[in-house]
Amino acid sequence: MDGVCRIGKTEVAAGLLKEMGLVGCVPDVVTCNSLMRGYCSLGKIDKVRKIFHLMASKGLKPDVYSYSIFINGYCKVEKIDEAMELFDEMSHRGVVPNAVTYNTLIKALCQALRPRDAQVLFRKMCACGLSPGILAYSTLLDGFCKQGNLDEMLVLFQEMQRRLVKPDLVVYTIIINGMCRSRKVKDAKEVLSRLIVEGLKPDVHTYTALVDGLCREGSIIEALRLFRKMEEDGCMPGSCSYNVLLQGCLQHNDTSTVVQLIHEMADRGFYADAVTRTFLKDFLPGNDSPAIKQLLGLFEGHQGVKVK
Repeated sequence: MDGVCRIGKTEVAAGLLKEMGLVGCVPDVVTCNSLMRGYCSLGKIDKVRKIFHLMASKGLKPDVYSYSIFINGYCKVEKIDEAMELFDEMSHRGVVPNAVTYNTLIKALCQALRPRDAQVLFRKMCACGLSPGILAYSTLLDGFCKQGNLDEMLVLFQEMQRRLVKPDLVVYTIIINGMCRSRKVKDAKEVLSRLIVEGLKPDVHTYTALVDGLCREGSIIEALRLFRKMEEDGCMPGSCSYNVLLQGCLQHNDTSTVVQLIHEMADRGFYADAVTRTFLKDFLPGNDSPAIKQLLGLFEGHQGVKVK
């Protein structure tokens, strides 16, 4: 049953479950969990719910995996409150959540821009004797980053190190991004130096976060220098990197670099995203050069372009 679900044949597995009932075989919790997991991966939360309740009608007791799968299903379709209600039900029924249960909810709450609620759950996880790993920390850090709450990020970052959870590149990149968003570019550069000393290699996301910070503070020349260094270090800039630098150049009226960057983007098959196109259109009235008009024309009609 589990193997059938894992290869995407969930409906076939459901047929097998039905046949089991016809011949008097009662499915066990593991079988039901496999089927729930299959439907969860397809986003069919109604069918996940149906199997979950079917277990109770057959006298089966859902275990922590059953609840975690159901909670994940709700999170996938952005029904966070329903997922939290199910989490509360677990406690009432004596089912103890595991790290997967907590991590799933923490991630969903952060994605819903509810890092405070995620932090409450994080604290509950610690109080229950579970040690949060790098995944829980990075998820919560990113949640506070998106909210622009650098102070909470730094407190959590320090706590993480006290607990001897070693930061990885993802964590350092989130910290750099948060610092740059809060105009703490000097601090962000120090973090970049620190991660290199610790033997980590910055990736395109790390460099792009710092390029964005430099652009925000108006250090366009330094941003361009870092952008070129990224490629020299063997880290190829992506569409997102180009758009970030291009927007910075547009905001600071660096016409020659704008033209150069867009030609590079076109040559590499990248396109301006929606924000960059808006900047380009605003840029036109005071910069009526045929080159800019031509380059803007290159990007017209490219809606919903991948930016990474």
